[in-house]
Amino acid sequence: MDFTTFLWTTFAAFLTLATFSFLYKDNPFYKIAEHIVTGVAAGYFAILLWHNGLIPKLVFDRLEDGNWYVLWLDSSKPWYLIPAFLGLLMWTRFSMKWQWVSRWPMAMYIGISAGIAVPLEMSNRVNKQLYDTMATIDWANFLGQGSFNLFDVQSGLSQLIVFAGVIAGLVYFFFSKEHKGIFGGVATFGIWILMIGFGASFGFTVMARISLFINRMQFLKVWGLEAFNAAETPNPGHSAFYQIFFWLLVLLVAGYATLEIVRYAKSSVSQTRK
Repeated sequence: MDFTTFLWTTFAAFLTLATFSFLYKDNPFYKIAEHIVTGVAAGYFAILLWHNGLIPKLVFDRLEDGNWYVLWLDSSKPWYLIPAFLGLLMWTRFSMKWQWVSRWPMAMYIGISAGIAVPLEMSNRVNKQLYDTMATIDWANFLGQGSFNLFDVQSGLSQLIVFAGVIAGLVYFFFSKEHKGIFGGVATFGIWILMIGFGASFGFTVMARISLFINRMQFLKVWGLEAFNAAETPNPGHSAFYQIFFWLLVLLVAGYATLEIVRYAKSSVSQTRK
């Protein structure tokens, strides 16, 4: 690792620790990390939209293709003038007098997004679920392929559980009949199925966050080895500086923590005197 790379990885380690400092409370280090991440993300997506959307579709600087250009717009694709005009209307948002005009492109943008998202959601989250619910039960492999396997999603038992779970879940949301007797038992089974589904979804989300946390811990471990162990540092001449730089960061964080403790102690003493 060369010196420049180490500086960037050290900065990344500092941002990681600054983000974790929110576990203590909201503080300037966390604010710095939060604002840097927000700014970098906004800049990253702005550059993506500029190079992948605006430049290739509206602004052309090559005239060798034989097309006629006016204001950098490709004459072979005149319909691009419509989104270009709507995009310009978005800038009226900065005017107190004309900001109402920006509602037109915003309404079209939301409408198009909804029109695209609704069929996709219906196809991916509703129709495919219905297909699996209505699948023919594989009685030949009811307990699993070859042997009993409760986690075989292709087995007839899994298909039967899916079908029964869907029916029970629908029964739970049927409130025109009191949930008593057999009907109430089916509804109770339905709420169990719903809770299992919600739990699995929540567990999947938590698992993703834990994976991110483990990744950051591994990053800090590797960074620490390279900062403290000169033998593992590709450029041993910088090892001393690495440690000095690291300890300066540690002193910075420790100084802020000490300052917060002193402030807390003073506020506690002042409240006790009152």
